[in-house]
Amino acid sequence: MATKRRPLRPNLGGGSGPSPNTSGTNMNFRPGGPDISRSEARGTRPTAAPTSVREILVMGIIHLCKKIIFFNTDLKVALYLGSLFVISVIGDFVPFPKTYFARSDNLFNLYFVKVGWGWTLLFVVPFLVLSAYTITCGDHKRMLRHHFPRIVIATFFWFFWTKLFNVVETSYGRCTIKGFASKSSCLKAGHLWQGFDISGHAFILIHSSLVLIEEARPIVKWETIKEHIRNELHNRSISENTGSNPLRGLNEEQMRSLQFLYKRLTPIIRTLFIGMAALQLLWDIMLVGTMLYYHRMIEKVISGIIAILTWYFTYRFWYPTPGLLPDAPGFGSFSYQRATRDSFPLKRHSHLGANSSANTPGAGGASSSRAHTNGSSSREQQIPKFMGMPLFTNVKAASAAASVQQSEQQRRDQQASVTES
Repeated sequence: MATKRRPLRPNLGGGSGPSPNTSGTNMNFRPGGPDISRSEARGTRPTAAPTSVREILVMGIIHLCKKIIFFNTDLKVALYLGSLFVISVIGDFVPFPKTYFARSDNLFNLYFVKVGWGWTLLFVVPFLVLSAYTITCGDHKRMLRHHFPRIVIATFFWFFWTKLFNVVETSYGRCTIKGFASKSSCLKAGHLWQGFDISGHAFILIHSSLVLIEEARPIVKWETIKEHIRNELHNRSISENTGSNPLRGLNEEQMRSLQFLYKRLTPIIRTLFIGMAALQLLWDIMLVGTMLYYHRMIEKVISGIIAILTWYFTYRFWYPTPGLLPDAPGFGSFSYQRATRDSFPLKRHSHLGANSSANTPGAGGASSSRAHTNGSSSREQQIPKFMGMPLFTNVKAASAAASVQQSEQQRRDQQASVTES
């Protein structure tokens, strides 16, 4: 026998008249109720804007560049040392065919390796300035004090070590023809100067490659800043102070600066990052040529060890040490690279209470007794849910809906008990 369909939700208005328009038991839709406005019933976060095809292609290229430049750094350092030794030994004892790249006047050697540090600065300096200026929320003084000195320090070590290599070669060498005491006079006479020539090529290429890798690290999770900005603006619009958004500590001026700078500078930062990845790949290719054709094995291994020790001292020991300037790459007014629950949660966290239980129709007073958690002394409010998720995210709206729903349940229980008696 067919029975009358049960309502999805009682009337939140509390009407008890016999008319269908006033009776809550005949309503098969969810009315808003007098205490719940549409603005209070919005979702936890605003949805992201649709992604264009161009954006998808750009992100695909960025992902590929990240795979190239962020290859395991410790493993890459080990490969640098191992290949410097093995390939250089092979090059010393096995005659490789003399190709165009074996000539010291080849195009790549003249216009790339010999001015390699200039190419590195061409990409690293604007990338560092723009990314640091963004994550410091437009504080140029902090950017110049906490981030820009890293480039100055890297340039100092490049200049110091290359000059020292020249001093060692000049001081501890001799001309192939007697009678020339200096390297310059020997070379002007058309002779060869034999000295301990520590490979400046290998040093520049490895040093530049490692600096590129470290200075490119702010691009990691760069896209999450957009999500953090959108979520934080939403939280502030509804006066929501809970959550773990890394932008919570920023004031209104910093938020406006971050929002403006991120939107304007992100395309330029992405372009510079793609150039840095391409340059880093070129340095690795040129390093293989240096291992095969230039300098002796011991000279290349020593220069590689110096470059790696310089990188380790600065980027692995000096910069990450708290209290010492400059800061490490990616460190700014907020920590967007730290894993937080607010970034991309596997499930949505709600402040409405995780232990609230739904009413079971026809269960009478038994459903209210199951609303208590184990060992809990207070009775939690029963929050309306749909497919396990709360219908409301605003505390006021959720409390109003829960209280009205609870009062309606109690009223139906009382009517049921009167009917049975």
